[in-house]
Amino acid sequence: MEIIHLSAECYPIAKVGGLGDVVGALPKYQNKLGHVAKVVMPAYQTKFLQENEFEVVYDGWAKLGFRTFSVRIFREKTNKLGFDLFLVHIQGLLDRPLVYGYEDDTERFLAYQIAVLDWIAQWEHSPDVIHCHDHHTGLVPFMAAYCEQFRKLNQVPTILTIHNAQYQGQFGWDKLHYIPAFDLWKTGQLDWRGAINPLAAAIKCVWRVTTVSPSYLDEISHRANGLEDLLAQERSKSFGILNGIDNEVWNPQTDPMLTKNYNARTVESGKKANKQALCTIFNLDPEKPLFTFIGRLVGEKGADLLPEIFYNALTTYSDQINILVLGSGDPQVEGRLSQLKDVFPGNYNAYIGYNEELSHQIYAAADFLLMPSRVEPCGLNQMYALRYGTIPIVRRIGGLKDTVLDIGDGGFGVCHDQTSSWDVGHAIGRAFDLYTDAKHVKEIRKLIMQLDHSWDKAAQEYIDLYHI
Repeated sequence: MEIIHLSAECYPIAKVGGLGDVVGALPKYQNKLGHVAKVVMPAYQTKFLQENEFEVVYDGWAKLGFRTFSVRIFREKTNKLGFDLFLVHIQGLLDRPLVYGYEDDTERFLAYQIAVLDWIAQWEHSPDVIHCHDHHTGLVPFMAAYCEQFRKLNQVPTILTIHNAQYQGQFGWDKLHYIPAFDLWKTGQLDWRGAINPLAAAIKCVWRVTTVSPSYLDEISHRANGLEDLLAQERSKSFGILNGIDNEVWNPQTDPMLTKNYNARTVESGKKANKQALCTIFNLDPEKPLFTFIGRLVGEKGADLLPEIFYNALTTYSDQINILVLGSGDPQVEGRLSQLKDVFPGNYNAYIGYNEELSHQIYAAADFLLMPSRVEPCGLNQMYALRYGTIPIVRRIGGLKDTVLDIGDGGFGVCHDQTSSWDVGHAIGRAFDLYTDAKHVKEIRKLIMQLDHSWDKAAQEYIDLYHI
């Protein structure tokens, strides 16, 4: 089976969040199952593009309304990622360093989708499945089904995976002319609440919809930023498949980014060595429990509450705990988290920014990982933490609910029900008490490192879904 994954992100080429991790791993595991999975994404001006070898497989043109752009598609030569990678270069639109954040993002991702379909439509054969990820590729199912120039593809099954329903890519009807010619009686397939909504269009037009965890599929039926009724209508073709993690990348026994490698048997000495090294860098005490937060500093992650949560925790447990933050996002939150370094020197520190290597080091060194999310469709950080013997402190929502069981229920994590300063503070207190029971912590670490959250199962579930 030939599977084409279309995505705005793919690790290690370009990653902003969990979408990049998923698209960087799922195709590799599908290939291991004997299929041919490929990724086609924009050719941003990233370090990966500059440092690897590519060959040109397509030269052409893409029309976006009344404008025409030159298109060149590159293939990475060595298959170093475990799957064929194709990068779509569009002069003036995609040849930029950032993934998102430009005023013309609508035009950028529409041109990318049109260029991809132009290319695939010229193949001598058709792929077995086109798998679209989030709204940046959401118009592909509509265009493949209804646009005249892509008629060859109208019987190719399309799949949509919703990584986050809060982001939908809406734009006005004044840009309808961007979309290649189609029967205007089909405009209803594009419309949702008076705008062209790529995510809604994909939900209507694809053969199957998936979410990145079973619980998130249930949650978006009543909280999906206006798409609740549509998702209810399309529930019969919707499935929740829990994301996995790439056990080859996230493996404390072989991870080259760690001070000391370790496994479930050597976890105590391994985490101690990594904690010592990390605490030396950030002026923290390795003898104290280390609480961490890794991720985007945005409201969805509960990050706006972190300054208050950390201030209260560091005041309550005066000189008894350490906290380390790695992330970026809301400038106000960044500023408040940075200010805490002056208030609690020696017990608190923060690295504002994105640093993949540091994230690996923190997972290996930390005792607890905080995830007080308001929205968490799946969450990968808690799975990385488990893999590295770090106990997650999570809100019971989405994929966090599906992957972390509370110690009070015979499980291995610390869970709370609300994203509030009080709830998270209480969870930190429970974790602090747990830390004083060294024997129990040791048992939990060994247990969680042996939990299987690899992509093997999920990759097979997607293959099964393609055949339905």
